[in-house]
Amino acid sequence: MSAIQPSEKVISLSARRPDRVTAPTGDRTHTRPSTRAISITSGKGGVGKTNIVANLGFELSRAGQRVLILDADLGLGNLDILLGLTPRYNLSHVILGEKRIDDIVVKGPGGMQILPAASGIQELTRLSRDQKIGILYELDRLLDTVDILLIDSAAGISANVLDFSVSAHDTMVVVTPEPTSITDAYALMKVLALKYEEKRCRLIVNQTANDHEGREIFRQLNIVAQKFLDIEVDYFGCIPQDEIMTACVKQQRIATHAFPESQAARGFRNLARKTRALPSQSAVRGDSHLVWHHIFQEELSWK
Repeated sequence: MSAIQPSEKVISLSARRPDRVTAPTGDRTHTRPSTRAISITSGKGGVGKTNIVANLGFELSRAGQRVLILDADLGLGNLDILLGLTPRYNLSHVILGEKRIDDIVVKGPGGMQILPAASGIQELTRLSRDQKIGILYELDRLLDTVDILLIDSAAGISANVLDFSVSAHDTMVVVTPEPTSITDAYALMKVLALKYEEKRCRLIVNQTANDHEGREIFRQLNIVAQKFLDIEVDYFGCIPQDEIMTACVKQQRIATHAFPESQAARGFRNLARKTRALPSQSAVRGDSHLVWHHIFQEELSWK
């Protein structure tokens, strides 16, 4: 596909957004069954974030949850590759106005549904405000029939990444024991707290030697966050270092399915159990499952 250019198709996608979708305020009322939207992100790439999303989604699906995964690494999506899928369409077709978002959904392992991203289209990493709102509106249309939305965010702190991340009710930050990963995780939390006024994030420590190491990394980050940032960090769990993960990536297999008794699989099942036990969140005000104020409020100020 050719690179995305400004076109009437892109404009028409955002124009289909109904005026009745309103930005949330402090007064939140429940207007329809609410899907729990969870963003899984990281400050640094290569920390195993997509693997966590895939295995968590699989375990949640096996537990009876209706799971939809959005590959929000819009320019370098690889969730479909990890799962051995070959989708015909992806989010670039939605952004161009060529497809509606429900046209690109593909079925993944365990019955979870996947919204694949494009790969190698640089323009997708620089979406306009209208394009972001258009995708969120299209995405919101799917969520009446979904229990959990997992957003597999790209790594980093760009607005294109974080605008999708903070549209979720929960933000989970993935970190590894590497010093660069810990430093970048703190940088991500700083932007979430200062620019997006996030008050809480949950920490997942990947590739640990044991749970003690995971809790120690959490302790270090939490001390600094409490001292310098107005954000609460919760320890959500860890995934131990396990050689079966490399084999599963090469074989395009889900670790919890291929090696259910492995240490990594037990870690993923623990994350799924904790996810199911999260307290119910209030539905956002108006007609949306997602939190739109960081993007949508800007548009309201123009009127």
